[in-house]
Amino acid sequence: MGGATGRGTSLKDLFGGTTGRGTSLKDLFGRRAEREAIERLLARARSGKSGTLVVRGEAGIGKTALLEYARDTASRSGFRVETLTGVPSETQFAFAGLHQLCARLMDRADALPAPQRAALGVVFGLRAGPAPDRFLVGLAILSLLAEVAEEEGLVCLVDDAQWLDEASSQVLTFAARRLGAERLVLVFAVRDSTEGDALPFTGMPEVRLGPLAEHDAQALLTAAAPALLDEAVRDRIVAEARGNPLALLELPMSAPPTRWAGGYETPDLADAPSRVEDSFRRRSSNLPAETQLLLLVAAAEPTGEVALLCRATEALGIAGEASAPAEAAGLLDIDTRVRFRHPLVRSAVYRTAQPSDRRRAHRALAEATDPRLDPDRRAWHQAQAVLGVDEKAAAELEHSAERARARGGLAAAAAFLERATELTPDEAERARRALEAAHAKHEAGAYDVALDLLRLASAGPLDALQDARAEQLRAQIEFHTTRGSEVPGMLLDAAETLAPLDPTLSRETYLYALTAAIHAGSLARGRGLPEAAKAAAEDAPAQSGPPGAVDLLLDGLSTRFTQGFEASVPSLQGALQALRSDDSRDDVDGRWLWLACHVAAVLWDDRALYDLADRAVRLARESGSLATLPGVLNSVASVLVLFGELTRAAELAQEESAITQAIGVPPLPNARLMLAAWSGRHREALDLYATMVQEATERGEATSIDQAQATIAAMHNGLGNYEEALTFAIGPCSSEEMALTSLALPELIEAATRSGDHERARAASDLLSRRTRASGAPFGLGLAACGRALISTGAEAEEHYLEAIELLGRTQMAVFLARAHLVYGEWLRREGRREEAREQLRTAHEKLSAMGTEAFAERAARELRATGEHPRSRTAQPTDALTAQELHISRLVATGATSREIGAQLFLSPRTIEAHLRNIFRKLGITSRRQLKDFQLQ
Repeated sequence: MGGATGRGTSLKDLFGGTTGRGTSLKDLFGRRAEREAIERLLARARSGKSGTLVVRGEAGIGKTALLEYARDTASRSGFRVETLTGVPSETQFAFAGLHQLCARLMDRADALPAPQRAALGVVFGLRAGPAPDRFLVGLAILSLLAEVAEEEGLVCLVDDAQWLDEASSQVLTFAARRLGAERLVLVFAVRDSTEGDALPFTGMPEVRLGPLAEHDAQALLTAAAPALLDEAVRDRIVAEARGNPLALLELPMSAPPTRWAGGYETPDLADAPSRVEDSFRRRSSNLPAETQLLLLVAAAEPTGEVALLCRATEALGIAGEASAPAEAAGLLDIDTRVRFRHPLVRSAVYRTAQPSDRRRAHRALAEATDPRLDPDRRAWHQAQAVLGVDEKAAAELEHSAERARARGGLAAAAAFLERATELTPDEAERARRALEAAHAKHEAGAYDVALDLLRLASAGPLDALQDARAEQLRAQIEFHTTRGSEVPGMLLDAAETLAPLDPTLSRETYLYALTAAIHAGSLARGRGLPEAAKAAAEDAPAQSGPPGAVDLLLDGLSTRFTQGFEASVPSLQGALQALRSDDSRDDVDGRWLWLACHVAAVLWDDRALYDLADRAVRLARESGSLATLPGVLNSVASVLVLFGELTRAAELAQEESAITQAIGVPPLPNARLMLAAWSGRHREALDLYATMVQEATERGEATSIDQAQATIAAMHNGLGNYEEALTFAIGPCSSEEMALTSLALPELIEAATRSGDHERARAASDLLSRRTRASGAPFGLGLAACGRALISTGAEAEEHYLEAIELLGRTQMAVFLARAHLVYGEWLRREGRREEAREQLRTAHEKLSAMGTEAFAERAARELRATGEHPRSRTAQPTDALTAQELHISRLVATGATSREIGAQLFLSPRTIEAHLRNIFRKLGITSRRQLKDFQLQ
């Protein structure tokens, strides 16, 4: 930023309130637009609207100066200002940045809900407990910042955010994306990466600081120069600085005045940040030896604790006054904290130092760090002080990894284990630690590094069990990165190897293989679903003790593909019962709930399907697991569409979309496709279908393609496009994947019957009837009865229609009940029984219209008009003006939930919930929460 010399020393510090020829610091040379962006952000916050801004640019371009301007402006406006600066060596310590930012705010933590308060206590090391989900911590931070902002408004300034530890970066990104009405401002300054690294702040509002214009650069140089410059010299400096403000201020100090005389020397073609770092390097190298060593110790210790620096330098025999030359040179400030003028000073000092001096500095810092208060930082310094290998240091790092994992710092745990592996002298122990580090890197999402560590571990020596675990991990990484391809075969090989070594883990791995094969479907390369099922049935080790949910799922799914559907039903129903039991100890962490929901769909068990999907949502909410919550919300929303509760489904889809946006991942398409298709928005549905199929094909996930085809088949049946519906239904009905066949068969029967393909319809009806009789679920039996009715005539057809309506009426699948009334009414009209037809069609139209399934409702309306009756239009409701999120909040308020409770569920601050309520009250013309109970919110 023109107008400031960088971190720690501003032009105002150097020249007083003005610079040079009456130019005031507030002018911030060439940055009027960026200054106005800051002012607008603060003005919105004063009016109760939170905001975020990311400031990007190269080193020295003025990001810090813009943050200083934001700090000064916010302070004058009455905001509380908190600051945080990232440093490279802090990236290994989970939540270190977050702790630095929030340490002075923790006196407000008692106001947080208990789960959020506990999460912060664990990650900050204030209490013991299981590692909380990263995004529960994000919600806790959002709530904490909102509590402080409620009192006086809060501005948080994060400089050098590219150097935050991963945990802090993710949490602050989440909080920034969930801001609403908290009078809270977050500003992140991020240095441009020269390595193309993806930054977590992408997608937020941002400003990019470019080079200063030539006239602004000349003005800054003239204001800052200690003496008048020759015009040619000035032009030379401006040209070499390339518009970088810090370079403009540093270049005149980087060489003796004789260098600039006349301006005839050969230009230095290095980029401006490199030139500035070189300048700092030269200036520090001219200092006394003990001052250089003091600078190195300060550069190696990022916390900025003055007492720690004093202890370490005292141990090295460095005199207290050794810092004076560095301070006089404008490289370092020591007051309440140790601060470098600019991050480039720190990096210049550390890079210039000899490796032996770095180790010496880290050793002194390790000895000066209290092992009781900060054992992890002490272990890290000890590790950096090692030349070669050191088992004691490696063991300490392994303990640090355990502590980091307990706090939820997966990335930090992985980093500790990776360094511990490098320090381990014994080959077998090094291989073991490499395997553990690979597991940690996999959990942290660093798949490439995990594979590198796996290769190191595989170099051995590993024992047989470790080798099998490595094989399983390699397959799991492949599943997470490619989904389909050869993953089922890889998992089968791992399961076979594990069988004599760890039978329980072997059975779980066989079940993982079946899960991968279900995902891959027909796109699996090599061994697919039939092979996985055969191997599980024949080669899986016997269970020990009474069968649990995993055993029943494994036995049932393997039986399904080796002995047929009917033979698999008892085991699969037993697995569902075990997982639904209130006192069940199976799957306490929800790992198998997706597969259980899949099985419930296979068996047409609508109650189990909803209960299990809802349980997955509750588990995710209770744990604050935003990593898994979008997927389970998507599943429940999809089920609610079939229940005919499209409004509630849209609310959950909206929540899922908001969360995926907050955590920076793409929204899931399944529920949105179902909502568009069943709502009759066919153009939107076809666009979503095309995207979903393309992405699933690239991932090798045939199951997603089959699901999309089944959904589009239902849409075309609603629109009356029966030949198109038949085309889309054929694929999923011929799939080995049973869950989608269960829902696609009824679509195929209706489409084939209407298209005149009676042989295909009859074959599908026979298959559906056989399977549903084995299942015995009313939903499946009702669908089968409706299918038989469609292919029958006369009294037999009517008997099946009535049976279908009776059976479906006992289920929660309201959409299919309404459709049974529709096809029965259509049959009655063709039979010439107009009055009876009107009754059925009227019922169908009312139900389908109320649900919002517009295509089927319009089809019912056309049939009703053909009987001579004009269908009634749906009466508009006041709640129609509410958005899906507002309707969701209204429903929760009507149950008596407080704003704080609703905010915890929807991952929003209470103040944002209150802002939504004001909009709701205005739209509904009410003034109190109690009045919401008078509205139809279902």
